[in-house]
Amino acid sequence: MPVDPRTPVLVGVGQFTERIDDPDYRGMSAVELATAAVAEALADTGAKGVAQAVDTVFALRQFEISGPMPATLGKSNNYPRSVMNRLGGDPARVVLEPVGGQGPQKLVTEAGNTIAAGDADVVLIMGSEPGSTARFWRQAAESGKAKPNFTEHIEGQLEDRGHQIFSYIDDYTIQHGLTGAPVQYGLMENARRARLGHSVARYRREMAELFAPMSKVAAKNPLSSSPLERSVDEIITVSDDNRMICDPYPRLLVARDQVNQGAAAVLMSVAAASRLGVAQDKWVYLHGHSDMIEQAMLDRVDLGASPAAVHAAREALRVAGIGVDDIATFDLYSCFPFPVFVICEALGIEGDDPRGLTLTGGLPYFGGPGNSYSLHGIAETVTQMRDRPGQFGLVGANGGIMSKYSVGIYSTRPVDWRTDNCAALEKEIDALPKVEVTKTPDGAARIETYSVRYDWPIRTGIIVGRLAADNSRFMATTDDEDLVALMCNDDPLGAEISVWTTDNGNRASLG
Repeated sequence: MPVDPRTPVLVGVGQFTERIDDPDYRGMSAVELATAAVAEALADTGAKGVAQAVDTVFALRQFEISGPMPATLGKSNNYPRSVMNRLGGDPARVVLEPVGGQGPQKLVTEAGNTIAAGDADVVLIMGSEPGSTARFWRQAAESGKAKPNFTEHIEGQLEDRGHQIFSYIDDYTIQHGLTGAPVQYGLMENARRARLGHSVARYRREMAELFAPMSKVAAKNPLSSSPLERSVDEIITVSDDNRMICDPYPRLLVARDQVNQGAAAVLMSVAAASRLGVAQDKWVYLHGHSDMIEQAMLDRVDLGASPAAVHAAREALRVAGIGVDDIATFDLYSCFPFPVFVICEALGIEGDDPRGLTLTGGLPYFGGPGNSYSLHGIAETVTQMRDRPGQFGLVGANGGIMSKYSVGIYSTRPVDWRTDNCAALEKEIDALPKVEVTKTPDGAARIETYSVRYDWPIRTGIIVGRLAADNSRFMATTDDEDLVALMCNDDPLGAEISVWTTDNGNRASLG
């Protein structure tokens, strides 16, 4: 059917992976990785002059510029323009997106709205993560090898939206150990386990059963950072190669962040695609989309749930006008099992759904390139949809502490651009009840949920608890031998503890 000429279509996708065991590995910079991926995406359009036609670039932020710490190997002051300069492009507008794994899908929706409104014709979305490079050169420097300097100074416009990392964490949560994703998701994972009433052993096996099939996909993906099939028993068995990171996660249940990967996507209006000569069998339409923001973590009544993510999944299907049975492929953000469990429950699908839950192989096995992982999922989905004309692929992208969730539904089936109802749904999230938080607790309490940091010099328990006096919520840490032993070797959910406040945060012990 004919569509409005302002309708956005995805017309080019590209990916790139540099593995440390590749014979030609050189430890590429963020700019170099993105350049390789963008070159693939431009070539994928099958048209000439696309780089010069790009008028808007949205770039995803790497880990090394996702907080206040400096990039240890230097960086470009204008990452998107550094990439475009290498490819002969000079876009009128470039944007650097804040922290968040939902960013790739959120930016596809934003680009679609921008194109539909007539404010852009050709939009490029790019992302890259040089985590492997940072590790490689850190180790090389210890042996006296000179480090590279990736500093670049590029003139030109840049709309830097800031890292915004402190929208997810604050002084209180940082003081109590929430300084990395594994411990944050560990708290939510154990809260979900508490709601389900499952034992530690049963829940760990369920997590492994969810993720083991993803590793089979990764093993067949030539772009995977770790193309190895993993069994359920291998994933749950703690060993030197599968050490505990933060409870309840051994390494093989955690996103592999020390990777070198890049991805890119090109969107155009139908009019621009026709003008530039992009063949219609390259065109993929965004049928449904949604972008939702969750309550702050400690405010949530149920730390083992995510109402905003549920809304996002269901709203994207509503916008697309289809049901979950109409979806042919899924790529669900899988930094840890918790986000996958949430979306499976929202959609009413099982972890062993024959359609599979990933096209890449998942973040622990394909790779977890920071904020840009879901751009790889989108690239795989676009490729799959071209091979399956008229079918639908769903991408679920998660950011922060299950803080933001974006969903896209893709198909080659022509459709005019549609708007979503997320603004109204967000008011429902804002109106949800909140739990009272006491930042300086004292007295008898119980453990609501927990994690254990095995990655600290002293094994430390991280606790979210409830005060016996008023049931208010608090955070605390503990290195009390008896309590840490309970947290590591048994099940401390609901255990009675004592909590008190110090100058350096709250502490807890048994009884």
